[in-house]
Amino acid sequence: MENENVKKIMHVLRHAPHGTIYSYEGLEMILIMAAYEQDLSVVFIGDGVYAIKKNQDTAGIGIKGFAKTFMALDGYDVEKLYVDRISLEERGLSEEDLLVDVEVLDSSEIGALMNGQDVIIHH
Repeated sequence: MENENVKKIMHVLRHAPHGTIYSYEGLEMILIMAAYEQDLSVVFIGDGVYAIKKNQDTAGIGIKGFAKTFMALDGYDVEKLYVDRISLEERGLSEEDLLVDVEVLDSSEIGALMNGQDVIIHH
């Protein structure tokens, strides 16, 4: 029997990780929700793919980087990580450039996943 208190919640990260608080606060929200054992998934679209790019150097902008924190998601059983294929390609990136294991999907596949969610939160 399914637990009716468990909701399917998708977080959509669309913004670059630095310059705004969207990605950082999105990550914090994901970690908090994971503690409540919800069925979470995370999609990186547009400049959001930069949030999980390897070898980020934030010294030049005077802030502490948080990208490696995305590696902690696995420890919270947040394993449904998806990246938009076109977003990667437009930025000259591939799966090998990312810190975490992701499933690369076309936008139609992401749309189908979104249709199956109880809640979608944009960051």
